[in-house]
Amino acid sequence: MGKVPMDTLQLVCIQIAIALLLFTQAKSITEERSSHPNDTITSCIAGERSSLLTFRAGLSDPANLLSSWKGAECCGWKGIYCSNRTGHVVRLDLQGIHCASGDGTQVLAGNISSSLLGLQHLRYLDLSCNKFDKIQIPEFMGSFHKLRYLNLATSLFIGRIPPQLGNLSNLRYLNLRSSTDWCFDDSFCTGTYSTDVTWLSRLTSLEHLDMSSVNLSTTIHWLPVVNMLHTLKVLRLPRCQLRSCPDSLPLSNLTTLEILDLWGNDFHKLSTPNWFWDLTGLKYLDIRRSSFYGPFPEEIGNMSSIVELRLSHNNLVGMIPSSMKNLCNLKRLSTSKNNINGSITELFHRLPSCPRNKLQYLMLWGSNLTGSLPATLAEPLSNVNFLDLGDNKLTGHVPVWLGELTELTVLDVSYNNLDGVINEKHLSRLDKLLALTLSDTSIAIIVSPTWVPPFSLGIIHLQSCQLGPEFPTWLRWQTQAWSLDISNTSINDMIPDWFWITASSVDYLNIQNNQITGVLPSTIEFMRAKEMDFSSNQLGGPIPKLPINLTRIDLSHNNLVGPLPLDFGASGLAGLFLSNNMISGAIPSSLCKLQSLLLLDLSRNNLNGPITDCLVNESSINMTGLSIINLSLRNNNLSGGFPSLLQKCPQLISLDLGHNKFSGTLPTWIGEKLSSLSFLRLRSNMFYGHIPVELVKLVNLQYLDLAYNNISGSIPRSIVNCKGLTQTRDYAGDFEYLFTSQGSYGYFPYSENSTVLTKGQERLYTGEIIYMVNLDLSCNSFTGEIPAEISALVELKSLNLSWNSFRGKLPENIGALTQVESLDLSHNDLSGEIPSSLSALTSLSHLNLSYNNLSGKIPTGNQLQTLDPTSIYIGNPDLCGPPLTRKCSSQPEPIPEHHEDASEDDVVSFFLGTGFGYVMGVWVVYCTFLFKRKWRASWYLMYDRAYVQVAVIWASLRGKIG
Repeated sequence: MGKVPMDTLQLVCIQIAIALLLFTQAKSITEERSSHPNDTITSCIAGERSSLLTFRAGLSDPANLLSSWKGAECCGWKGIYCSNRTGHVVRLDLQGIHCASGDGTQVLAGNISSSLLGLQHLRYLDLSCNKFDKIQIPEFMGSFHKLRYLNLATSLFIGRIPPQLGNLSNLRYLNLRSSTDWCFDDSFCTGTYSTDVTWLSRLTSLEHLDMSSVNLSTTIHWLPVVNMLHTLKVLRLPRCQLRSCPDSLPLSNLTTLEILDLWGNDFHKLSTPNWFWDLTGLKYLDIRRSSFYGPFPEEIGNMSSIVELRLSHNNLVGMIPSSMKNLCNLKRLSTSKNNINGSITELFHRLPSCPRNKLQYLMLWGSNLTGSLPATLAEPLSNVNFLDLGDNKLTGHVPVWLGELTELTVLDVSYNNLDGVINEKHLSRLDKLLALTLSDTSIAIIVSPTWVPPFSLGIIHLQSCQLGPEFPTWLRWQTQAWSLDISNTSINDMIPDWFWITASSVDYLNIQNNQITGVLPSTIEFMRAKEMDFSSNQLGGPIPKLPINLTRIDLSHNNLVGPLPLDFGASGLAGLFLSNNMISGAIPSSLCKLQSLLLLDLSRNNLNGPITDCLVNESSINMTGLSIINLSLRNNNLSGGFPSLLQKCPQLISLDLGHNKFSGTLPTWIGEKLSSLSFLRLRSNMFYGHIPVELVKLVNLQYLDLAYNNISGSIPRSIVNCKGLTQTRDYAGDFEYLFTSQGSYGYFPYSENSTVLTKGQERLYTGEIIYMVNLDLSCNSFTGEIPAEISALVELKSLNLSWNSFRGKLPENIGALTQVESLDLSHNDLSGEIPSSLSALTSLSHLNLSYNNLSGKIPTGNQLQTLDPTSIYIGNPDLCGPPLTRKCSSQPEPIPEHHEDASEDDVVSFFLGTGFGYVMGVWVVYCTFLFKRKWRASWYLMYDRAYVQVAVIWASLRGKIG
């Protein structure tokens, strides 16, 4: 054979070397590749099978997820993956389901046995999204030295994160996301924490770190530790209660970092300088809700790789920097809830203006933007598919160029001062549109009745737009909508039959505050709706069976007639509002089937008869009580005693039975069975008897109205036990769900309407009733003195004790009621002077002390000087001093001795005796002079001498004066 050229030999050697290298890598990959139940099953190693079975024995598996864990071949079990070459378990994937679906039953719970240490070849471990509640992350997790992937996210672990995890030097992915994101009960879900994160510095191969919601509030020097992870690509530390954010790093090792998530922390510092603005390789930056303040940093323009930038809910001010025009890769920008306070046109000019613009998502909600939308299309918006300009101060018409954004899926210009008309030109090319939100604007949508939209919307929010007077026919084609709001849109028309077909797939439906007529069809029960608001219309007819999935319905202020249905259909109903209709008949026992019912308003109807304890009649229902927290039955014709049914409502916070025909005494069980009661209104009924002492054991009571009944006796002195009347409460925390169902119990807002007699007139209160602290016992038969303890109710805003028979003096310390705005003590038998402390009531705007027996000087000063005296003091003739014209005497007259038991006969006898004695004295002197001549001569002699002496002296004085 001929000699092989050297270069050819070298080429062959290189090819062989490459082949060997590829073979080695393939072999390595083959060894790492795990078997799967669908693949050829590798024989299981007995010791590892034993470890897995011991691990399973410590778990709780309610859904039997590990039912396949039986037999000898563990490599075929659910979640187990083995090496094809060695048979060792290299992957354990037991992720629960509740992270994605919220299904709390498809999870594992219990303890994590240390038997897992038998799996020393484990490279992948995922126990995320389970419910290992009330246990810490085991320290032995730091002993899986070959582990590359560890995911323990949102599995309800608590306590300190073990620093032993720093031993996992081969780890590339670490997710310790705390479960506080998924918990609604903070006392149950306390989450995890770490006071020292130096153990992270030993994870030198880490590429992905997620410690979302882990409490790092005491960790100060977290950034230098993270800076040692030079391979890091993803860093997620949102809601970690971080407080320190260095301005810069002396030498940044985070050159590979692409994703940085710091939202929801407590930095409270200027927006610039900050260390992350120097990371020009970042693709994703999220610093929302982190209390940054100051101007939008110019350094943003240097982040040439940025794809998504989230700056919302900070205190950034001023226009976005013009340097943002250079961000050619920017796809998503969110600056919501900052104070840009500038022209929308100028902002559009500062958006990226690269030749191939990539901007797709623009969230500018609540940014205090001003001016009109530009008349022509700005180039940066040509590819936008999500445009939110809501809650700003934009004015003028909606420009036609919005209809040229053919990629648009979401358009929100709600809560602005926009007006004008939207027609087919604006909408006909938006065939990808999924959400149209124009709420709280003055925009009129005027299209042809025969126009067929090119889009199929999922969200249609048009509240307060101009759609009427006819029902908008273009809605007929929106059969895929799941949220529809056409409330307050000037529709004055009968609801068409096709509407119920269109709305059959809607989850949230709101047509309130129109003039819509018609009846609710029987087919409504087959709708998918969860919440419906038909209030303030002119709908008539009876109430049909409701959709099975319904949780809230508002039919108040309509013309509904007939009785309440015997079967509501919606067993999960939480809010039922039927006030201001013409519903008649008795309250049916079917209400007792609504075990999830929280808010019930049947006020202002024609309901009659007693309220029976329907729980007794519903023997087929096994229940311990109802869930109602707000019950209003006022302004009906209901009768009978105080409803015994209420004993089965232990969560009741607000009860209004006013303006009915209830009678009898107030039961003593109120204090025990209704211990959560804060608002009690029994006004205008026929209750009698005393206030039971048990009633004032309601420590949360802040609103008590017993006016216009026939209740007698005295005010219990133990009323000071009602802490709601004496101590400030956190109303937002206590009652955010009580009178408004938005958020906690509703998609659309509901406000409780209640009239309160205060300041001399009836006033309508809506949601703000929660701030009302009121005691009204007027128009009853109360007697005795007003107890001094009334002055301890310092949170009272309104106190009305008028039209009773209270006597005695006013409490001396009544001026301690510094919050009181309305005070009415008129038409009683109160006496004595008005306490000077009354002038300390600086919040007072209404005062009535008329028709009592008050006396003395009226106190002056402060708020009393601003009140109209014409009706305050009338009927108290012994009052004096300003502002009355009757002056008080400067010198007090001698007070005759007064005996409280003296009768009128004694007084008459006194005056008769005095007169008779005077007459007898005169006659004795006269008779003496008549019959005693010597006495008479002596008297006249004395008189003459005295007369002469006086005359001489007088003449002498006149001479000197002259």
